[in-house]
Amino acid sequence: MKVDFSKYTDGLVPAIVQDIETHKVLMLGFMNQEALTKTEETGKVTFFSRSKNRLWTKGEESGNFLELKSMAVDCDQDTLLIQVHPVGPVCHTGADTCWSERNHSEDFLLYLEDIIRLRKQASPEDSYVAKLFSRGINKVAQKVGEEAVELVIEAKDDNEELFLNEAADLLFHYLLLLNAKGYKLQSVIDILKKRHSR
Repeated sequence: MKVDFSKYTDGLVPAIVQDIETHKVLMLGFMNQEALTKTEETGKVTFFSRSKNRLWTKGEESGNFLELKSMAVDCDQDTLLIQVHPVGPVCHTGADTCWSERNHSEDFLLYLEDIIRLRKQASPEDSYVAKLFSRGINKVAQKVGEEAVELVIEAKDDNEELFLNEAADLLFHYLLLLNAKGYKLQSVIDILKKRHSR
């Protein structure tokens, strides 16, 4: 990847940071060759801070790092697109993005995964999700089994509302089980896409 750092008098190029999963633009920073090299070496996005006049790794104080997933340079070789997995809020204000947008997927199921992740961190007294997780993987898996049986039972009848509600319960608890195992729905989607392409 060739980047033309000489195009601007300060030797810095704009670096647009995008969440690789949601495709939301998170922030804009600036990089010189040293920042680009450090980003590639560490896997954590590093900028050249014009206000601090030094290299600055996003999250070095807050712990809200930007884990590098991919980088591309534009057609003029003077602007970078950096795709990341953000660890925590990106903006110094505590917002998800520097435009105060919520960083969640337009796909509701992927958004629901984020809600599950947040609820998992709550106290068991305050959240059904946290309470179920606190009981361990066996209880989460058992709940998926129970919901599957209830869905099958409702499938034999003609009550649309009950059937769809049981389907929703099963899907929700399936997402809980994926989370409990350390996986995301996207991993399952990727497998289905590979199968479809055969």
